[in-house]
Amino acid sequence: MASPKETLQRRAARVRRQVKAVANGRPRLSVHRSSKNIYVQVIDDVRGVTIAAASTLDGDLKGKLKTGADSAAAAAVGKLVAERAKKAGVSEVVFDRGAFIYHGRVKALAEAAREGGLSF
Repeated sequence: MASPKETLQRRAARVRRQVKAVANGRPRLSVHRSSKNIYVQVIDDVRGVTIAAASTLDGDLKGKLKTGADSAAAAAVGKLVAERAKKAGVSEVVFDRGAFIYHGRVKALAEAAREGGLSF
């Protein structure tokens, strides 16, 4: 029987494989959620570089947030990464939720990124 960590890694790999199959050259918006913070990157898999990144630990957000572990913080990170991606010339991405279900903080981040101007 697989350990919980192995199960998580398999699920993340499965989602990432599906995302890369439909990407068609678009960068991927990759989300990582921990118990205390949320991290997001816009990654160009063709060139292997990170175009834009944001997290609840960024100096732009850290003082403004009560905690990094709620939906409001995730929404703020979503808006910030959308702003940074648009500044870098990216408007279309493919959403990579990793092993996390599309609910709660992950959903709040995605909706805020859409409101910020990213389309996926």
